[in-house]
Amino acid sequence: MDMKSLYLLIALSPLVGSIIAGLFGWAIGRRAAHVVTILGVAVSAVLSIGVLKGFLDGSAQVFNGPVYTWLTVGGFEFSVGFLVDSLTAMMLVVVTFVSLMVHIYTIGYMQEDPGYQRFFSYISLFTFSMLMLVMSNNFIQLFFGWEAVGLVSYLLIGFWFKRPTAVFANLKAFLVNRVGDFGFLLGIGLVLAYFGG
Repeated sequence: MDMKSLYLLIALSPLVGSIIAGLFGWAIGRRAAHVVTILGVAVSAVLSIGVLKGFLDGSAQVFNGPVYTWLTVGGFEFSVGFLVDSLTAMMLVVVTFVSLMVHIYTIGYMQEDPGYQRFFSYISLFTFSMLMLVMSNNFIQLFFGWEAVGLVSYLLIGFWFKRPTAVFANLKAFLVNRVGDFGFLLGIGLVLAYFGG
């Protein structure tokens, strides 16, 4: 398997689990929903450990390249791309391992909750968003990864949307994230203005 396919598999495995649990959770049931999401994150975690091992023993090389170009305007190309170096490899292991532990803990924690499948879908989607953020090699993807993490955080904070405290916390998180977005966009703009694209 080439490196681009490996990195795509690391990023997309949690997304596949999230889609299956989110769209078909009602049909596959609670057990299958947690099995498919845990399996997706476990695949990412095992492959991430392999990538980190490669960087530690010197057999892996830095990967920096586009995976898919989704828009070309004039001379500008907007693409999904990955930059994987030793720091990224370490972050991949941290994100996938912590997420795997959260998924496993959630089986017992959410056992009696009617939104069981939805919760597993959300946390698996959160893992995918974090991986896209960590692996990004351009500012557009970095910003979209940041926004995806913010969106799923919003969904998770307001998971019990019938509780007034959850609604209030949700609103607070939404407003704080908008302030963070403004600062992030300002930072990207300054980097592009001073160092070029």
